Amino acid sequence: MIKLRSKRLFKRSSKVNHSGNGAIEGHGGGGDIQWEVRPGGMLVQKRECEEGGDEVITVRISTGFNSHYISLGATATFWEMKMAASMVTGLEPREQRLLFRGKEREDDEHLHMVGVRDKDKVLLLEDPAIKERKLRAMAGINQVMSSPCRTIIQV
Repeated sequence: MIKLRSKRLFKRSSKVNHSGNGAIEGHGGGGDIQWEVRPGGMLVQKRECEEGGDEVITVRISTGFNSHYISLGATATFWEMKMAASMVTGLEPREQRLLFRGKEREDDEHLHMVGVRDKDKVLLLEDPAIKERKLRAMAGINQVMSSPCRTIIQV
């Protein structure tokens, strides 16, 4: 019969200090980890950035052959990304479709909730329905413009 024993490779202390502001500091071997209690009662690791300071990320927007770099806040929405992309590409926000990780994203989704990080790539496509409407409108304008020329030539 084989007897197995587990060995502790690292010793961790379980000392926990409670501070008055709802944060809990745990002292481990590697460094200090600060914890906070959220309003729902969940214990989570305290964020490094302050609530007022929003982390800025740079996202590469690819439009087929062209790439553009846009800097946004990490907690921005895809609608805000469309607004920034419209300044660079010239497409109206309602004409754009943004794909991240193979899925089209809704306008009200937040970048950090979907997993967009610094230097990530987002694919920008023109909405095919709106593109078709534009082509039909241009074809209609061309027909109207060409018909008076023909009547003048015939006279």
